[in-house]
Amino acid sequence: MPKKTKYRKAQKGRMNGVASRGTEIAFGEFGLKAETGERITSRQIEAARRAMTRYIKRGGKIWIRIFPDVPITKKPAEVRMGSGKGSVDHYAAKVRPGRIMFEMAGVTEDIAKEAMRLAAHKLPVQTRFIAKHEAEIEAKE
Repeated sequence: MPKKTKYRKAQKGRMNGVASRGTEIAFGEFGLKAETGERITSRQIEAARRAMTRYIKRGGKIWIRIFPDVPITKKPAEVRMGSGKGSVDHYAAKVRPGRIMFEMAGVTEDIAKEAMRLAAHKLPVQTRFIAKHEAEIEAKE
């Protein structure tokens, strides 16, 4: 969750369109790219990170390119309608299609691919594994 926010609660907003930033691999050699848009909670990000770290046995380096900065509110169970907006329950990151969510370096492509596959199972979006050398070839064409 963020250390400090301008507003305590946020409106839901819409999730249409594709990502305009964070679409290129910037730090590592391999990346996990979102193919669909969704809100990803901080717990899902942490579960994916743990799955990757466990598989690569703390070798290599992982970058998390998304941050849960959107407050999600929830009302308590069995509360009647009205009486205002609920309190903040958790935080989420809004991820649009094309966004690089995780990056990895210092491991072989096979290990990175399997680690990203395990992480993808923890996320509510459809994803694609990409390698930097493949992305550069596509960009030139």
